[in-house]
This record gives sequence, C-alpha cells and structure tokens, in this order.
Amino acid sequence: MIEFRGAGPAEFAERLDTVIGIYTAAMRPPAEQIAGRTTIMRNHGTYPYFQCYFAELHDSLRTASPLVVGFAYGFRGAPGQWWHEVVLRALRERAGDEAAEAWMGHAFELAEIHVHPDYQGKGIGRAMITTLCAGRPERTAVLSTHDRPTAARHLYASMGFTDLLTGFVFPGGHEAYAIAARPLPLPPPSA
Repeated sequence: MIEFRGAGPAEFAERLDTVIGIYTAAMRPPAEQIAGRTTIMRNHGTYPYFQCYFAELHDSLRTASPLVVGFAYGFRGAPGQWWHEVVLRALRERAGDEAAEAWMGHAFELAEIHVHPDYQGKGIGRAMITTLCAGRPERTAVLSTHDRPTAARHLYASMGFTDLLTGFVFPGGHEAYAIAARPLPLPPPSA
C-alpha cells in the first residue's frame, strides 16, 4: 500500500540521499550533474512555504521502515529565486506583464515530482501532485518539464496544466522545456 507522508525542510535535508537516488533512477542525469542537483535541492528546502511529500510503500513483508518510492516538493515562488526570476522574465517578454503577474504573482512552484521507475504508471505521481497542492493558498501552480511527449507531460496536461512557454531553454542549458501552469485549487481526485 502506498501512503503519502508530509516532510518538512529538516527531514527533507536528512533524506536527501534517498531523494537523489529516486531522482537519478527516474531522470538518469549525467553523473557530473548529481552534485549540482543535490546542492539545488538542499537549497530549495530553505525556501519560504516549502512543502514535501514522500510516497512510501508499506507492506506486510517489510519489517523495517517503509520504502520511499517517490517524492514531490514545492514552495511559493518569490523574487530572488533563480527559476522564478528566469521564468517570470521570459513570460513577461512573450506574454506581457499582465499575463506574467497573473500566473507567477502568487504561485506555488512544483519544483520536483519523481517516482522510481519500478513504481511509475500506478497513479502515484498524480496523487502526489494532488496531495502536495491540496489546501495551498497560492493562486496558481507552475512547473517546468521536458518539452517532448513524455509520460510526465501527458500527466500534467491531463491535470489541467496548460503551456505558458514551450521550447524554452534555461540560461546555460541546452534542453527545451515547457513551462506549464494551472489555477489552484486542483479538483478532487475523483473529478
């Protein structure tokens, strides 16, 4: 049975090795990027209104602690945060100040959503997003994802996320991303 358990910044930092392990299995980044990603994630845990959920497998055969098979976290976007600033500037340039403010002015930024490949395709990602966004006071939820037809891209679209930017390359990067958003609250899981 999968259960979702909230974790604050301190526990998130303590379990960063587990988080990075799941991230690495799911995303398969080049080995030289792991140290930088670890630093970025550790820093994210210090952001205002940080919230994290772990997807934990509980079963009768496990006598030790539950197995973490996924995680999702986010925080309120704010001036001074690199991703927030880069996306806000690009959105202003492409869509204007009013649209940028509407989407990014009071946004919950879904920074990372990952499920270990052995557990993908079972609704865990959708449930983590729904759980993470439940009760959030922000006006919108925003995220970035690879701009290609992936399972994640399909999931976000099925949850009502719409593209704000496509073919977007972050400074210093080379991969194209889509920036997607939707108004909050999310509908209940049965909707």
